[in-house]
Amino acid sequence: MPDTLKVYRIQEVIVSEHFRDAEIRSTAPLQILSSKQIEQLNVLQVSDAVKYFSGVTVKDYGGIGGLKTISVRSLGANHTAVSYDGITLTDCQTGQIDLGRFSLENVDMLSLNSGQADNIFQPARLFASGSVLNIRTLSPQFTGNKRINGKVSIKVGSFGLLNPSLWLEKKISPKISASLSSEWLSAKGEYPYLLNYGVPGKDSSSMEMRKNTDVKNFRLEGTLYGNFAKKGNGYIKAYYYQSERGLPGATILYNADNFSSQRIWDKTFFTQAHYEKELSKTLDFQVNAKYNRGSLNYLDPTYLDSVGKLENSFLQEEYYGSFSLLYRAFENISFAATSDLFENTLEANFKKDADTFVNPNRYSWISAVAAKYVSNQLLATVSILNTIVKETVNTGNTGKNHNKLSPFFSLSVKPFLNHDFRLRAFYKNIFRIPTFNDLYYEQIGNRDLKPEKTNQYNLGLTYSVSVGKWMPLLSVTLDGYHNEVTDKIVAYPTKNIFVWSMLNLGKVNIDGLDITAETTIFPCKQIGIVLGTSYTYQRVLNVTDPTDRDYRNQLPYTPRISGSGRVAVETQWINLAYSVLWSGHRYTLFQNYAENRLPGFTDHSLSANHSFQTKKYLLTANVELLNMLNKNYAVVKWFPMPGRSVRATILAKF
Repeated sequence: MPDTLKVYRIQEVIVSEHFRDAEIRSTAPLQILSSKQIEQLNVLQVSDAVKYFSGVTVKDYGGIGGLKTISVRSLGANHTAVSYDGITLTDCQTGQIDLGRFSLENVDMLSLNSGQADNIFQPARLFASGSVLNIRTLSPQFTGNKRINGKVSIKVGSFGLLNPSLWLEKKISPKISASLSSEWLSAKGEYPYLLNYGVPGKDSSSMEMRKNTDVKNFRLEGTLYGNFAKKGNGYIKAYYYQSERGLPGATILYNADNFSSQRIWDKTFFTQAHYEKELSKTLDFQVNAKYNRGSLNYLDPTYLDSVGKLENSFLQEEYYGSFSLLYRAFENISFAATSDLFENTLEANFKKDADTFVNPNRYSWISAVAAKYVSNQLLATVSILNTIVKETVNTGNTGKNHNKLSPFFSLSVKPFLNHDFRLRAFYKNIFRIPTFNDLYYEQIGNRDLKPEKTNQYNLGLTYSVSVGKWMPLLSVTLDGYHNEVTDKIVAYPTKNIFVWSMLNLGKVNIDGLDITAETTIFPCKQIGIVLGTSYTYQRVLNVTDPTDRDYRNQLPYTPRISGSGRVAVETQWINLAYSVLWSGHRYTLFQNYAENRLPGFTDHSLSANHSFQTKKYLLTANVELLNMLNKNYAVVKWFPMPGRSVRATILAKF
């Protein structure tokens, strides 16, 4: 019998929840892709992976360096926050994060919350959007006496792709560790495409080459982690990214080359820190801080003016701080309070007229209080968010100041004790502030813009079951939703098609259905088969003015139906993975006429990989065949996507 007065030292125990369990238990839709699932999807960048989430539309302008933005449930990219290791990424100029710049080399998990996460102990900014895409990077994990781990990889592929990367982690002391991640990516990017001069299959066409698609980018990221047992833990991260790329223009008939000469250079640096500490059994706190600096230079050498070119430079900065408290009042009930304070600035130098930009400053204070109740059969959260925004400019009038309250409520009920079947619902009222471009961009900005407001309603069910050893888990989620958008911010022509302005013109009703399903089958001990699928139906109608021609028409670039599927076969000899993306037709303009219809598409990809262990390394070779049916399609009209291509990867872990 052990001595109860003696202290026994045991090895560290890590408790983790199965990702799919979290998706099933969530009160609002939560979708997760682990690093292993990402490996099975034949994807290169974060923008490629998120296409497999239901309810997601990625506007992709084609090519490896093309702009890629995410819209969740048709609310637009500005309503989706992107969190990087728990702290939000921002772009005060456009309000949209280009997901094409984030690779997957150091990503441990991607998750998408529609509405709001069940976690009430988080920065206020994560309460302040219609949805949140979370990017979680790899953190140090050591086994036994190992003090250093790492991996080196190189990808090569069609269209001149070269992508070497390095990731290292080191255990400095029992409580301090560090990681370093770096990569270089370059590609010529030119690919053939079919240019139709009329109705596809009936009129003439020609095979052309996509021009000005080259890209070169470099990323360097370092993180220092501190783990102080129960008392506290945190990290400090430094991130640097730079790129030069061509901006391939629209494929204008007979004159494509003249629309493919713009260049863009951008540099981003940020450093962010997080610290969390348990003050007592009932009270925790966390602090977050960040400094962000981003520069962008744009050149159009074919611009028709007296100089013969258009050259613009932008510089944006952000100073951000956040403080949060969590109070566990009772066994089932907890409360949280969080407050974020930050400043955004934007400077611009228009070479043709350096005095046309107002160089705005925006001061924001976001605070939230929240409560959460948890039991075996009930999970409920409620929060209220307060947003205060004040702006200044160096010349002229400023945009409007704002002070708004935003409520949220969610509920998940498990009606049967012996079955993992749950009903869930949430309501969220949220808005998005006009961006600096919306308010101040020359000839376009409108300083009287109101925030774009949304009401989100969701009703769904989740179910998971074990069918035996051959199918340990089958999980299904189904969610129906209704979103209402008012004071929608749109670009609208004023004097002519060359002079536009940002106006609050729109009312939009969004009705949709998201379905996901996933399972793993083990027909024998040596073989595992992973199956996953998602399906989305969205009816996104303009209901602004019954007298308009586009009244109750589907909004541009929003397919009614879309989905994805994946199958992975894992054996001790070789792993095979197949994935497919598909989309119904979309309309390119607000009027749903046949001539504005963009055809639907399917994109099939296949990969195979094999790993083998040496004394020092785990070596993996992977080959991918992308868009293997060589379908000529476009996500955005006149911006064709690449056809069939091949990618190969050699990876060494140590």
